[in-house]
Amino acid sequence: MQWETVGEGVRRQIMGYDGQLMLVKVHFQKGSVGSMHEHYHSQVTYVVSGKFELTIGDEKRIIGAGDGYYVAPDVLHGCVCLEEGILIDTFSPMRQDFLK
Repeated sequence: MQWETVGEGVRRQIMGYDGQLMLVKVHFQKGSVGSMHEHYHSQVTYVVSGKFELTIGDEKRIIGAGDGYYVAPDVLHGCVCLEEGILIDTFSPMRQDFLK
């Protein structure tokens, strides 16, 4: 699928999916924000490159290339990009809301 702009300095590309699983590449420019949000999907993310200030629930940490994290369903989370980078998000079940 084609890249899609989803926020200022943030774009995503759906890499593949079925009804149970979705893989998404997300590119962040330095200073861009992944707004705080929550969803009923389980999420696992791998940091390909860059540096991010990540917030999951009440916990905040700095993550970089090679790191990964898990977000349980319905937990508030978001990030601020400190150095331009790419995240690989995996969702279960797939994110129907990402499809047009």
